[in-house]
This record gives sequence, structure tokens and C-alpha cells, in this order.
Amino acid sequence: MSDSPLFEIVGLHARTADGAVEILRGVDLLVGRGEVHALMGPNGSGKSTLATVLLGSPDFEVTAGSIRLLGEDITQWPADVRGKAGMFLAFQYPQEIPGVSVINFMRQALSARKGIDLSVLELRLAIMEWMQRLDMDPSFADRYLNEGFSGGEKKRNEILQMAILEPEIAILDETDSGLDIDALKVVANGVREVMNERPGLGVLAITHYQRLLTELRPDRVHVLIDGRIVESGDHELAQRLENEGYERYET
Repeated sequence: MSDSPLFEIVGLHARTADGAVEILRGVDLLVGRGEVHALMGPNGSGKSTLATVLLGSPDFEVTAGSIRLLGEDITQWPADVRGKAGMFLAFQYPQEIPGVSVINFMRQALSARKGIDLSVLELRLAIMEWMQRLDMDPSFADRYLNEGFSGGEKKRNEILQMAILEPEIAILDETDSGLDIDALKVVANGVREVMNERPGLGVLAITHYQRLLTELRPDRVHVLIDGRIVESGDHELAQRLENEGYERYET
């Protein structure tokens, strides 16, 4: 199992749960340990659908292909089992959860991930350290999850969750959406700090914009058009897309 790729998508096809629309039409992607991959594409190309399919959303049905984590075929696993196994999704629009504090949310999530019952006290020191690294107000640990948070604070809180939960693969679904340049740098620095702590972590960053990739410096960049990856390359591909757009892929 140790020689298996960290995360692999093979010939993945998916459609809406009602079967009306096929969105993913054969996606192939392999993320190795310690690698950062970026997925770019225009609106409607299937980027966010891919993210939610990878985490097992019931809104979509996989009709062909497979998703593998550490050599295990997880295509039919429910979302909570994927999360416990080491998958993490940072949402484009993180949800507010009134009545549940950040630290209690973390305790429940980490207890489920590790299979042990952790106390709030056991978590507080680790959370405070990461909040300092992410330039977050420590009082946010006791506030309700994302309630009243700014866009940047919500995204930093997602990176805080990624740091504490210690996933194997992190999927960042347009985590740069709505961020100013300063908040973007904080988030990108946070991702890098988490990777420094966990050098085997794989990251798949889904984005419209080259600016996040300037900060993250991905190992590979992939272009998703009409539910398929049509080109892959290094960071220069992201720069070309920023300059030229996606016209060359239009049929």
C-alpha cells in the first residue's frame, strides 16, 4: 500500500443525480505525496462539480471510472468515510453553523478522524498556535463556526481545519474566491505552513485565477474544459491562461 499513489482519478465520469446532465466526461489525474496540483478552467467546465464528486456528494452520480486514495478504491464510499480516511475539502463558500463553536466543531471532526474522544483542552493549545500563524484572532475559537466571519476569516478558518485534521489530500475549491491580495497571501502562506508540517500532504487547488498559483507555485497545472482535462503543464501554463484565456480550447 505504501507504494501506491497518494490520490488518483481514473476515467471519471459523473452526472447530476437525476441523470439529466453529464458534467464530468473522463477525468484522469494523479497527485503524488507532497505535490501541489492546480486545476483551472472557465465557468461551467466542471471544476466545482469535480470537487464535490471527489468528496462523495449525493447531488452527483459517478457513472464510470474510479477515485483512489492510498491505493484504496473509494468511489462508492460515503462522504464521512472519505473524510475519516484523510480527504479534506475547503469550500468556495464555507457555511455558517450557528450554535457550534469553532473549537467544538474541531473536536468533533478530529475525534472522528482519529477514532478517539478528544477534550477541548487537548485541542486549544494546538488551535491557538495555528491561529497565530494564520493571523486569526484567538477569540474566534469560541465563536460560532463562520458566523459573522469575513470572507478572509472563513477561508483562514478552513486552512486552520486543514492544519488540525491532518488530511492526506486537501482539495481547495476556489479558496481564493472573494479574497483581497493580503488575505490571499495569508491563506497561501497557511497552506505552505501546513505542508511544511506535513511534507507528504497532497493539494489539489481549483481556481479561476493565476494569482493564487503565484503564491502556491504548483508542481503541475491542469486545464479542465467541458468535463475533461485537455492540457497539463507547469506554472508557465497558468501564466499563459492568465494572459490568453481559454479561447484556444474552444471548438
